[in-house]
Amino acid sequence: MSQLLFNPFKDLIFDEHFCFLSGALTNETMSIFPKWLMDHFKFGDEKIEMMDKAKSYQYSDLILPCSLEVKKAFEELDIKIQAAYKEGFEGMASLDNELLFQWTGRMVYGLLYYEMLYERDRLLKKGEEFDLSLTLRKRFGYFHLMLQSIIEPISFVGKKPWSIVVFPLKYSEDIFSYRDDAINLMFQFGVNGFGFVACLQDNGVIAEKQKDILGKMKEYVLHPVQFEELYARFHYTDYTLQYTPEYKIETQDHGITIEIETTGKPPVFGFWDEDIFAQLLSNYWQVYGIEKEQIFQPQKPPLSFLENPYTKEFVNPESIKLPF
Repeated sequence: MSQLLFNPFKDLIFDEHFCFLSGALTNETMSIFPKWLMDHFKFGDEKIEMMDKAKSYQYSDLILPCSLEVKKAFEELDIKIQAAYKEGFEGMASLDNELLFQWTGRMVYGLLYYEMLYERDRLLKKGEEFDLSLTLRKRFGYFHLMLQSIIEPISFVGKKPWSIVVFPLKYSEDIFSYRDDAINLMFQFGVNGFGFVACLQDNGVIAEKQKDILGKMKEYVLHPVQFEELYARFHYTDYTLQYTPEYKIETQDHGITIEIETTGKPPVFGFWDEDIFAQLLSNYWQVYGIEKEQIFQPQKPPLSFLENPYTKEFVNPESIKLPF
């Protein structure tokens, strides 16, 4: 990893006086979630829980210390994303995936930052030292470095380190669907017109693993229940992934290059347990009243709204009678 740029995971620096991205001393702040997004969908006053459910915050209260440079960079990015958002699926699909990585990365990293603060303070109250495993330090450090591409001359060589898929989606007007998994660096976003799923540091292997269903769903406008199932597939695939991304990072005259290290060994996925997947999927489908027992039943193929379990043909969204 480059030693030239700030890496908060080296010494676990999460302090309100240091810019979360550049490490510069600052008194400035920025919101984790874009203000235009909170205003448009009116969720700023809603609560979001930390992972252990013991602590919650209002979305609008989640802020990050930042330098003026970083604040300006994300404001400019927000203008591009908001303009694309107004054009619906076509606008979002036309964006370079690196912009979507930076935009989603801001929110995922912001929540990860708060998880770090919360865990550190919780342990300090108990007289214990806050620490992270070397694996997590490395993984989060890589993610932070990649996010600095918004302010630094960082380029990605060859295959990109993420899986991001954008697709048409049908929702009722002004419904906003959002989920994240900050520890596993995942993000889901859906509104009327489009949705996207992002795995921010899988080196593209999860999209590759799910390429069959991604190919089948082209030309269709997904029903929300299909969107939830797609994210569940990505999420559980990430859970089964037995693979540690590694990168070749070089500092050159024109900046830093990041290239995926290939060992010659393909990524290994663990056993896909339909029972566990059904439990995960039922969490996403609870709004439809669909229970785990309806998804996975002995001697029957699992329930799916993406593929016909017998023919494996894609389920036409128009044939789904559930509300959207």
